[in-house]
Amino acid sequence: MPRLKESCKQDLKLRINIVDVVSRVATPRRAGGNRFKALCPFHQERTPSFHFDSDKGFYKCFGCAKSGDIFTFVQETEGLNFTEAVEALAQRFNIALEYEEGGGGPSREERSLRQELFDLHEFATEHLHQAFKGAGDAAKWMRDYWTTNRRFPAELADEFKIGLADAQCSGLGAAVLRKKFSEAAIRQCGLFYLYDDALMTVQALKPRFRGRLMIPIRDHQGRVVAFTARQTALTPEDDKSREAKYVNSPETPIFTKGNLLFNLDRARAHAGEGKPFVMVEGQLDALRCWSVGLKTAIAPQGTSITEGQLLLLRRYHTELECFFDSDSAGQKAALRLLPLALKTGIEVRFLTLAGEGKLDPDLLFLDKGLAGYDEVKKGAFGGMQFMRRYVLPDVRTATAERTQGAVREIYAVIAAADSELLRRRLLGEIAPALGALQVTPDVFERDFASFLAKGGRAAATGPGVTGLDSPLGGGGASGPGERLENTGPAAASPDDSSAPERDLLLLLLHFETLGRALATACPHDWVDDRLPAGALLNRFLAEFSEGQWPGRDRIDGLLETEVERALVASLLFERPQIDDPAKVVIEGLTRLRTRALAPRLRQIDILLAQAATDNSFDATALLKERSELQRRLRSPLALASLA
Repeated sequence: MPRLKESCKQDLKLRINIVDVVSRVATPRRAGGNRFKALCPFHQERTPSFHFDSDKGFYKCFGCAKSGDIFTFVQETEGLNFTEAVEALAQRFNIALEYEEGGGGPSREERSLRQELFDLHEFATEHLHQAFKGAGDAAKWMRDYWTTNRRFPAELADEFKIGLADAQCSGLGAAVLRKKFSEAAIRQCGLFYLYDDALMTVQALKPRFRGRLMIPIRDHQGRVVAFTARQTALTPEDDKSREAKYVNSPETPIFTKGNLLFNLDRARAHAGEGKPFVMVEGQLDALRCWSVGLKTAIAPQGTSITEGQLLLLRRYHTELECFFDSDSAGQKAALRLLPLALKTGIEVRFLTLAGEGKLDPDLLFLDKGLAGYDEVKKGAFGGMQFMRRYVLPDVRTATAERTQGAVREIYAVIAAADSELLRRRLLGEIAPALGALQVTPDVFERDFASFLAKGGRAAATGPGVTGLDSPLGGGGASGPGERLENTGPAAASPDDSSAPERDLLLLLLHFETLGRALATACPHDWVDDRLPAGALLNRFLAEFSEGQWPGRDRIDGLLETEVERALVASLLFERPQIDDPAKVVIEGLTRLRTRALAPRLRQIDILLAQAATDNSFDATALLKERSELQRRLRSPLALASLA
């Protein structure tokens, strides 16, 4: 596969502002000068500790120690390798790439499968949307279904690229073959049924979606990754999914339903202070909200809300209003949401209409428009109010068994809260309602403590959850440090953070004029190149020695691993407050020298002690060597070329 030119990668870094990259997955806040901060997309937090610099193009989280540049950010947040990340950024910002072999770039067969799947879904979206707008009978029927039956405006179909899959999926199979998408992409896109040993022909491609209204599903960055297909009168009788009202794309390399929220790519731009996200049950509910002006509406992709979806949501805003149907299924979905919201730090309220037996968001907004939203906000419940209404039994019919079961359900929800203070507040909110059921607050608190002691928190948070219950790792959680010895990145290596190699590397990157003098003064064998910082230090000093140092803004070609890229990004992000950098370099060299020479000195002392009884040792030579080592350790170091 043709290699990307180094100059091309550097061009991307110079032309793409890291703020534009980060803002696709987190909401930036200005932190002074060219610096910004946001809630970290890599770990759970409530106070922003993720910092990034628009001038330097690097980021660093002072909570989890993740660091890097625009390439590593895209790699980490999107699960791509380095080449895929470069290609994704180039496409996203409309920048042409150049390759070493002939400059033509990779063929379609050589491109990354993920990127091709994104392209295929974008192509399918446009193809099916044009079918929806076509002149045939099926297209006319589907447009009438959209505007008359579902009562959506025609403009909304254009805005969201609503599509038509007729009985043969509007010729999509033939279209993707003509477009010469790879066999691997066609087999894994989820749009067709295809036997493993079948030849890649139009006849072999059996469409998954037939006679259905097609709703493109976009990820939080706006890329189409899947489809939801609504059953209609056009759905043929021989369709294997005929009875299913909705058919969704299967999970693919670019689509995991538990990590996606429908319409988040648009809604995140409208959420903020006083404008919470509004979660509805389905995509058409979210589209209805959008059509009446409620721009923060989102919907889970799948049958239930997941922790991953809420963690994704929390990157942009921590306030959420839950607006599910008021039937039992909607209530159960809301109750599943509450403990996850508490666990992930989402503040959730539940919207409802007082006195209404059944509430359907789609019908409400269709009838009352945006005014319907103002109406349901008046009857909003907090989490514990919702539990009191839908979980606690009626005092007139409550039995001991029903009361105990309800209380245990409440315990499981409260146990999911991420702090003791929050748990106590929630206990206080629910306690008055328990009084009517003859459960006193002190009994309630003791019983809850017993529930936790018996493993109630583990039961509440569920199996298979990792990382969220542990204390945050890494140092410097309070913010960027100014002292050189406190700025080590926990992610680089457990031995790197206090190593002199790291300090010298930091100085080399921020005070490049020291490079040639340091290269002259620092013997190669003093440096521990088993450490990432040591390997980089020797590599950089060699460049200075040969007069080939490219400058710190053009060192991508010298970085060989992801660990090295992350380490350099972390160091470049820091701002060491040093009045005399040459003096600090001498201190670092002194530490290197002591570490390199002192072990041999101790070994000589041991050998001299043995020489008193063992004539096989040349005591004279050992004494001479010890004297030389002691002289070298006492000799002052200097950066002569700086004098």
